[in-house]
Amino acid sequence: MEDKIILLVEDNPNDVELTKRALMKNKVLNKLIVAEDGVEALDYLFNTGIYDGMDNKLPTLILLDLKLPKIDGLEVLREIRNNPRTKRLPVVVLTSSKEDQDLIGSYDLGCNSYIRKPVDFRQFIEAVQNLGLYWLILNELPPEHQG
Repeated sequence: MEDKIILLVEDNPNDVELTKRALMKNKVLNKLIVAEDGVEALDYLFNTGIYDGMDNKLPTLILLDLKLPKIDGLEVLREIRNNPRTKRLPVVVLTSSKEDQDLIGSYDLGCNSYIRKPVDFRQFIEAVQNLGLYWLILNELPPEHQG
């Protein structure tokens, strides 16, 4: 069985590095694909744009920031849920947004979980540990998404 892939959709290089460090510290060694904006994330998922013609394996988990350039996270989530290929993928919104409308909008569009990024690195490591344990080990995907 191939490794389970995590798609991290995050435009802030510091948050990308922080997430990588937290994953490594928790021994979550899954392949991490980083998309720096909403367009790149959708291109990866749907094999378009820079990924045109590639047959990318779907991720087991999508970690989605909301405040993204080009196409924001809510629109990315909408596109994921509206496509039969991706509609059942687990999407965890991982954002610093404290706006209720982002929280409500994320759940209305079908996110599986909404986590506000802790500022404290120890809290962030703990959050990533729990994410890895649940979404990559305990959670069962529908048959069409299993490696």
